[in-house]
Amino acid sequence: MYRRNSQRERARWAESLYSRFFERSELKAVRDLLDCDATDPQVEQFVKAESSNWTDYLNFFEFVAYLHKSRQLSDGDVKALFGYYLGCLRQHPSVITYIQNESKGYEYLREMLAAI
Repeated sequence: MYRRNSQRERARWAESLYSRFFERSELKAVRDLLDCDATDPQVEQFVKAESSNWTDYLNFFEFVAYLHKSRQLSDGDVKALFGYYLGCLRQHPSVITYIQNESKGYEYLREMLAAI
């Protein structure tokens, strides 16, 4: 019974996050920007500007990483739903530098990016 409820709860989290990620236009704009060549200068400019769209995007993944760490989402859930977009974060040096700056927060995201 516990296992079934746990799986059901994980499925609810996954569905909710998936919906939010693909329905919010401000997250789509950032997704589109990061889905480019790792040397695109627009990405570095965007990161430096620290717009609310940028921090919302990172906060979304910080929450995903928190749910992963607390076992509300499995490795498989994270990879299946967001693996490609986590890879897009990783391919841009300015993005990684920003995330690794401890003064910005994102400790769960840092840990998750290092692990998967």
